[in-house]
Amino acid sequence: MTLSEKVLAVAYSQVGVSEYPKGSNSGPEVNQYLKSVGLGPGAPWCMAFVYWCMEQASTAIGVKNGLLKTGGVLLQWRTTGLKKVVSYGAVKPGAIFIMDYGNGFGHTGIVIKIEKDTIHTVEGNTNSDGSREGYEVAVRRRKFATIKGFILPD
Repeated sequence: MTLSEKVLAVAYSQVGVSEYPKGSNSGPEVNQYLKSVGLGPGAPWCMAFVYWCMEQASTAIGVKNGLLKTGGVLLQWRTTGLKKVVSYGAVKPGAIFIMDYGNGFGHTGIVIKIEKDTIHTVEGNTNSDGSREGYEVAVRRRKFATIKGFILPD
């Protein structure tokens, strides 16, 4: 199993995890994601979720987690040592997407599949409306036009 395949499997296993209480950026699992990047309860956790998934997958298959240990989406984009692409030609399931909302705000998740101008994803700190400040791990759809780029695990 490749790292991309394993990270996607780990992310899928978390679908349905929710903050407790809702809207608190905390809860048993959410706190684990945050702790994996050195943050405490209450912080935005989409990047922490992705990092935690990569850490679990890397450990399971015995490879190094190439992501920077950070909860910062745009910091990850700027400093990761992994390959980055801005077009979807090289993107495959398990890739990490990056969104940039400006003013230092971003959002991230893991690609499930690519379909024309849309990606299907697993994301933390989202909800059914697609918020970047939601309350659960959920499956979402995003238009390519909203994506800054992709980080490729392998």
